[in-house]
Amino acid sequence: MYFAALLARTEDGWEASDTELDDVETLPDLTDLAREASVDEDTVVVYIEQEDAWFGVVRVDGEEDPRIYVSDAAAASRSSYGEILLTDELLGREPGAEDVIAALEELVGLDESEDDADDEAPAGVVVGGRTAPDDTIDTDQDTDPDAVPAGPIGDAGLLADLGLSSQALLTLRTDALAEIAEALGAAEVLESVR
Repeated sequence: MYFAALLARTEDGWEASDTELDDVETLPDLTDLAREASVDEDTVVVYIEQEDAWFGVVRVDGEEDPRIYVSDAAAASRSSYGEILLTDELLGREPGAEDVIAALEELVGLDESEDDADDEAPAGVVVGGRTAPDDTIDTDQDTDPDAVPAGPIGDAGLLADLGLSSQALLTLRTDALAEIAEALGAAEVLESVR
């Protein structure tokens, strides 16, 4: 089960609303939704949670790029909403890397079927994120370039100036929204939409 909420900062404090993510397919869609909720381009915090599995926080300040934190990237990667937050940039990949990797794997598959290639790479070739030294690297021990790390990923300090330190955010597990809202001073307004 998922829950999503928007917390928009105003001159008088915070306004909270639960939100449907049915029409949100990408991070830019989510960012646009947050900006629509913004009052005078002030801070908006978007919270997404899959019960007992992971949560994500996106902070949008005016026209600046969104800042993202995900409590467990591996768990989030198995979720359609989590995939929205796990951008190539956040995962340390080149944009479009998945397409390039798929194309390269297809080419390697073609070469192997035609040439009956062995499992060794020539010197200087990047294999599994490593460059082969003068001798060869056994490709059977390659790491998966599409692997998503288990555990937290992103900007743990995105709420530090609002009252929640990076250390505190990193320790949150279940029902994190209540603790985040409490730290931001938005607990009462959040209860009205929960």
